Amino acid sequence: MKVEIKLQPELKLPFAVIHTGEVTAEVQRAAAMLSEERAALISAGEDDKIVMLHPEDIYLVRVEAEKTVIHGDKKQYRSGKRLYELEALLGPDFMRVSKSTIINLHLLDYVAPSLGGVMVLVMKNGLRDYISRKYLPAFKRYLGI
Repeated sequence: MKVEIKLQPELKLPFAVIHTGEVTAEVQRAAAMLSEERAALISAGEDDKIVMLHPEDIYLVRVEAEKTVIHGDKKQYRSGKRLYELEALLGPDFMRVSKSTIINLHLLDYVAPSLGGVMVLVMKNGLRDYISRKYLPAFKRYLGI
């Protein structure tokens, strides 16, 4: 991605404009990183209580049986937010790998090929998921392959 910074002393607050031919995962990560919409904490349900989760403690977020589930190291939490809302809040350390899953890139253990050219992701806590073909090119760019 090309970056250009222009100094304009008369501006009180900085702002960014992204020029692109299409909205890719890289563009979305850049926009999330630049925006102030990133959450410091994510609220989620656990049994009868609401807990506050730090994004760095979230391994992956997945839609399971039409409900959004946040997976931590050993626990699972419910979220009332939709997947795209959490994707925007979690920011650039997270990447969508399928229509129903977002992963924390810092907690990814390894990636391995699977049947039919599909890639399987294994998180550091043992959780597994698959990268859909639609999201594979952006994931490969992230890995530099």
